[in-house]
Amino acid sequence: MPAREASTSLNRAIAILKVLGTAEGARDGVGVVRIARLIDREKSQVSRTLKTLAEAGFVVRDPRTLRYRLGWQLFTLAVSATQQHLTSLAPHLLRQLVANVGECAHLSVLDGGAVLTVLSESPPRTEQAIQAEEWVGRVAPVHCTSAGGALLLDHTEAQTRSLLAGQPEMDAKLAALLDRVRLARRRGYATVNEDFEPGLVAVAAPVRDYRGEIVGALNISAPKFRLGRALAAAGREVRAAADGLTRALAAHATNRRIS
Repeated sequence: MPAREASTSLNRAIAILKVLGTAEGARDGVGVVRIARLIDREKSQVSRTLKTLAEAGFVVRDPRTLRYRLGWQLFTLAVSATQQHLTSLAPHLLRQLVANVGECAHLSVLDGGAVLTVLSESPPRTEQAIQAEEWVGRVAPVHCTSAGGALLLDHTEAQTRSLLAGQPEMDAKLAALLDRVRLARRRGYATVNEDFEPGLVAVAAPVRDYRGEIVGALNISAPKFRLGRALAAAGREVRAAADGLTRALAAHATNRRIS
């Protein structure tokens, strides 16, 4: 395919996806004739492009109305983009959080029924720097971690129960986790006090994407003798940092839509 023709086809596909991303497309779907009229293209061209997009999973056709909507493959890419933006925007907020609290800070995400640490920052003290590096890539249970409590803030009891299904002493773990989540909803942050590891306390707050959905959690963890008495103050700092990352994700999404 000549470069010029390929460019035209790509532009046509982009125009179609933008039409399907409007309120009209989300509500009722859009038919071929309507799309062709809106983007000022021939119906046959639009049909061919829609067929290609459907084969790739970017659009779906309602067999009853014959109208098109955005497909799940597009939403999958959007989620992937959000994760990339999350890890690219988080380091600055983590460094600021470390400067304010003086302890190791982490970015965690929900990985199935566990909490996965994907980024860490530490104060310029060798011992704590080593501890922070050890957290990256580490998987921890949701039921006894502050990040787990923050990441499950929007989960129903049934959803939370399903995450713990099959675990020993599930009822006791579920009760403790639900209590932690309820308290976190009121405070805006979740805490653990030696629940995960003896002598360790931690606090975490949720990070949301432009849709308001929780996509990660920022948390501070430290020995109890250092942070135990200042856990509430650290919680407010973590919540402020998480809110800042949430705003950064929303602003990035807005800028992308405008451009």
